[in-house]
Amino acid sequence: MTMAPARDTPMTGILLAICGSLVFSINDMAIKFLSGDYPLHQVILVRALIGLAFLSGVIVVTGGHWAQLRTVRGGTHLVRAVVVIASNATYFLALAALPLADAVAMAFVAPVFITLLSIPMLGERVGPHRWAAVVVGLIGTAVMLRPGMGAFQPAAILVLISAACYALSQMLARGMRTTESAVTLSFYVQAGFLVSSALMGLVAGDGRFSGSADPSLEFLFRAWVWPPAADWPAYAATGLAVAIGGLMMAQAYRTCEAAVVAPFEYSAIPMAILWGAVVFGTLPDMVGLSGMALIVSAGLYTLWRETVRARRG
Repeated sequence: MTMAPARDTPMTGILLAICGSLVFSINDMAIKFLSGDYPLHQVILVRALIGLAFLSGVIVVTGGHWAQLRTVRGGTHLVRAVVVIASNATYFLALAALPLADAVAMAFVAPVFITLLSIPMLGERVGPHRWAAVVVGLIGTAVMLRPGMGAFQPAAILVLISAACYALSQMLARGMRTTESAVTLSFYVQAGFLVSSALMGLVAGDGRFSGSADPSLEFLFRAWVWPPAADWPAYAATGLAVAIGGLMMAQAYRTCEAAVVAPFEYSAIPMAILWGAVVFGTLPDMVGLSGMALIVSAGLYTLWRETVRARRG
């Protein structure tokens, strides 16, 4: 199946990136909420089942055909699924050990990787204004991390690995934009989550490797348990959030240059601070708020620049 190339529409891509980031913040909150009582592979398995059910519903409701899932890019889908699984696993394992806002903020080294990879992999031209927005955003992230004050815990390495994998996955998504729809891109990733989490459950689901004092390792190897009714809303939230957010982000990177979309993923940081305060009782100080202001300013500046470019074009 061949699709017409998605037209580059900066405003559409920007809005999708912002909305997708806000929806993904619900996923992060729910994952951290569940990380203290359940193994990661159990959470991912349930999330994948809910996500696949949602995507199937989208195909049916929109009058689409299951034939759209046929692809000649099977190898690329497999590579992207592996990369996305690696990105999610490393990030969520770090999330079990780090405060929510710190983990989210550190993950925003990803736009730098995206900007760098977009040049050799996609042939995109990155101008000085976009570079400036990314740099300012990273300065804001560094302010929130408080270098030298213990922010870079061992789990932070997992976040950096996650960010690099995430950037590569978005490059692969944009590289398939002429042949694959957002639904197709999301469907195969969710299928990868389903298979990998089921296999992990078969190997470690009985808890034989559990008992570590490290929160990340315990999250990885804890035994499966049946969730009480009170926890099912969190499972539903992570499943729906990753499906809806995944569609939005896949479409954002299909319809707009990667270097334009990336800075707007910073909008997840204010939401992480909000969830941290409401759900986990952690409040940002003035240093954290200063970093957030820099990050948001970088995104707004890029939005203004793209508006000016659109008017001139």
